[in-house]
Amino acid sequence: MAMFAWIMMGLAIWHFTIFLPDRFLGGIVGAFLGALFGSALFGLIVNGFTIPGQNDTHVLQALEAAPGAVIGIAAVYFEGVRRKIPALEL
Repeated sequence: MAMFAWIMMGLAIWHFTIFLPDRFLGGIVGAFLGALFGSALFGLIVNGFTIPGQNDTHVLQALEAAPGAVIGIAAVYFEGVRRKIPALEL
């Protein structure tokens, strides 16, 4: 149940990437994957590489994944900048 909360937090934070220039490695899909993998990995790290069950899951479990989602999005963004991916111009 906690893994579901971590993934949903990553998905929620990913929605804010529309306010950034699209220089992500892999575009918006790359930002999506960075947010999901970052939130899941950070949630696992914080909990000692165990996934809490349904009875141990609470609201703070979802908030634990927020820094991981931001770190994952930032990693994908800066990798896109490093590879000189141009921003989309509308």
